Amino acid sequence: MARYLLLIHDNEADYDAASAEVHRAHDEGHEAFAREHKDVIVGSGHLQRSSAATVVREDGQGGFLLTDGPYAETKEALGGYYIIDVATLDEALAAAKKLPYFGKVGDAAVEVRPMH
Repeated sequence: MARYLLLIHDNEADYDAASAEVHRAHDEGHEAFAREHKDVIVGSGHLQRSSAATVVREDGQGGFLLTDGPYAETKEALGGYYIIDVATLDEALAAAKKLPYFGKVGDAAVEVRPMH
């Protein structure tokens, strides 16, 4: 078995514009995903908005520089994640295809990254 991190990149503007019914369907999609993959999910989380992020960088003088906001400024923001333990990358990709996200087709995405 190998662990994979599934990073869900949502569009926060689409999230804000969605109706309560769309949010409920989205949540139900995640609940269905969690039930179907309960034997391989190691961890998961729904992140707060990217505006709540703080980036920590070395300043080159022995200290650190803290900046508000996400590391990368993009239309899509990291909205949540799952860590799954499956046998192959193909299984991880199959799981990623079942994750709901906010955003237009081809816009929002799920990034699958192997873990050590």
